[in-house]
Amino acid sequence: MTSEKEYGFLRNNALALVFGGLFLVSLVGQAVSGLADHNAQQVAEGLERVSLLDYVTSSSFGVDVMENWQSEYLQFFLYIFATVWLVQKGSSESKDPGAEGTESDREQRVGRHADDDSPAWAGTGGWRTVLFSRSLGLVMGALFLLTWAASSVAGWAAFNSEQLGQRQDPVSYLGYLGEADFWNRSFQNWQSEMLAVGSMAIFSVYLRQRGSPESKPVGVAHADTGQTG
Repeated sequence: MTSEKEYGFLRNNALALVFGGLFLVSLVGQAVSGLADHNAQQVAEGLERVSLLDYVTSSSFGVDVMENWQSEYLQFFLYIFATVWLVQKGSSESKDPGAEGTESDREQRVGRHADDDSPAWAGTGGWRTVLFSRSLGLVMGALFLLTWAASSVAGWAAFNSEQLGQRQDPVSYLGYLGEADFWNRSFQNWQSEMLAVGSMAIFSVYLRQRGSPESKPVGVAHADTGQTG
């Protein structure tokens, strides 16, 4: 039987746990369906099937996974920094027009304005507070760069595998970065993320989802900005 303490942990972390579970289910689904598709191509070309382990450790699977991850981290990195300085009147995702910028120390509760329960680095001042006050965007940016680098390496390996299969010369890593294949893969993922973020900013002005903090309360005027339900 689930104890009250365990229930409290599950309830308090439900969003992270549910999306973590959905991520794992989706990743397994991608691996299984990707293996089936890959083996179908192998059979059509008169080649041997590969095992699940061989497939998930292949450059083909790696590049598909990393491309998706890096585009998601790019989306959050840009949105976090963009919403500091840019506004969308009426959007629940935006600050009020005129409130652009990093805000005062008092508003952000940093330095001598920190509360007793504020994170330690919020009140220390100096480089620690500067770093902590930008840590979310910096981590998202670092994860984007790391996953983009990983996708470029996996894409390079997959590209050269195709080159060799077609009896063509492989290219160097730097050479691959100048290939249309690399930039086509990158822009293909980036454009979808930019569309999704822009759509959310606009749709949240005129549409509602009752009870969601990503939406304004149902009865709030379209022009009201930064309200959450």
